[in-house]
Amino acid sequence: MLNEALVTLIKKKKELHDLNYNSSNYDQLEEDLHVLEDDFLNKYGDYLEDALHEVHDEYCPDSDVLLPIAYVPNELATSGDISEISLDQGVYVEVDDYESNETKLVLIPDPTRIVLLVSPEQKEVVWTAS
Repeated sequence: MLNEALVTLIKKKKELHDLNYNSSNYDQLEEDLHVLEDDFLNKYGDYLEDALHEVHDEYCPDSDVLLPIAYVPNELATSGDISEISLDQGVYVEVDDYESNETKLVLIPDPTRIVLLVSPEQKEVVWTAS
């Protein structure tokens, strides 16, 4: 259920992202996205916030935990392979263990997991839904 809801949310974000702001459908799609985000948070928010707190405590304790929807990317990797995740996705975090200033966390599906993006060559799964 969580994985399906996450995929649906990402697809809606991609649909809105690909639409021109002047499009007649933009406002409706934006509203639909907000409804999906609210439903997602109502059903899975507490579970994902707990997971994000664990990840932040271990990897980036100096960074604030945001709402889970902030970590949702704007597009899906086609194969579910983390090497395909674009570095422009996710939320910036401060991670002392890596030299990169561009370190991010992103929530992805298939299976649902949180990935630490350090560089194009270095991406690490730091949490997987059970």
